[in-house]
Amino acid sequence: MSLPTSTAPTPAAVPARLGTALDVHHGKPPVLHAHPHASEDAPGWAAEHRHTLRGLVTEHGALLVRGLGLRDTGQAGAVFQHLAPGLMTEREAFAPRRACAPGVYSSTAWPANQPMCMHHELSYTHAPPGLLLLACLTPPRTGGATALADAPTVLDALPPRLVRRFEEEGWLLTRTYNDEIGACWEESFGTDDRAAVEDYCRANAIECAWQPDGTLRTRQRRRAVVRHQATGRRCWFNQIAFLNEWTMAPEVREYLVDVYGPDGLPFNTRFGNGDPIGEDVVRLIDAVYESHTVREPWRAGDLMLVDNVRTAHSREPFEPPRDVVVAMAEPLPPTTCAPVPDGSAR
Repeated sequence: MSLPTSTAPTPAAVPARLGTALDVHHGKPPVLHAHPHASEDAPGWAAEHRHTLRGLVTEHGALLVRGLGLRDTGQAGAVFQHLAPGLMTEREAFAPRRACAPGVYSSTAWPANQPMCMHHELSYTHAPPGLLLLACLTPPRTGGATALADAPTVLDALPPRLVRRFEEEGWLLTRTYNDEIGACWEESFGTDDRAAVEDYCRANAIECAWQPDGTLRTRQRRRAVVRHQATGRRCWFNQIAFLNEWTMAPEVREYLVDVYGPDGLPFNTRFGNGDPIGEDVVRLIDAVYESHTVREPWRAGDLMLVDNVRTAHSREPFEPPRDVVVAMAEPLPPTTCAPVPDGSAR
């Protein structure tokens, strides 16, 4: 079942101890209204209903739980741990985050007035998270929704010829780490040991090269289409549009190209064989995402669970403050997102 596209709300019955209703509205993710007493012990409620909640995520691709009254990172982290024991340590972040607790992070540092386009979290890594957990401690004054899009639906809506090329070649991510824009290499890899970074890159199919000025450049090729680990459905799973140069504001792109050169951008994406991706392709992907986007404004205390393969997410511009913490769990087997064999490229 994809994220809701029907034109009428369809409240669904849920067990009395779980909540009052599951609301499925056009243009919004499924919203579960938790039992009125759930906020008295949110971690305990999450532990008791873990399997039911995870089943709803499997069915719908994402779930917003309302009424838990999550107030701080400790409480949110306890809920996360009950829903998905063994939270992941983030590696290869493209922008800094603040670690709030083991496996619990602040939202990515990104200008409030700029959107974070649709993407699948860490889809360029060797073992991306299969599940995202988010909790809203302080909602924004306006905007700032974590919008969602169903990956199989997006895949079906893209031009078959474009999908076929990305499926055959994969996509290429190039990065130049520096101390001015995005996460520096020490933050991204969690170490200041160059040898450890090189070992990590070798183990994760990443080409890396240190530049004379001390910056690090990397290249990694990944699959653009993967099969869902549970359903077997083909999913558009990547960050091709989000991390591409044409997604940047024109004045920002021009400045970065002028300062760092076209090959020194903090991040950029290409076709798997190294060909540039044109602005028209990026605009097309973004338009397809937008036509299949659902959103619901954050409220204080909300919890969201997202199947990271089945469902892409974005962050819309907002008026501060906004405090949303996130955790990642259930890394995919490396074989799921293994690089496309060299022989597949054109």
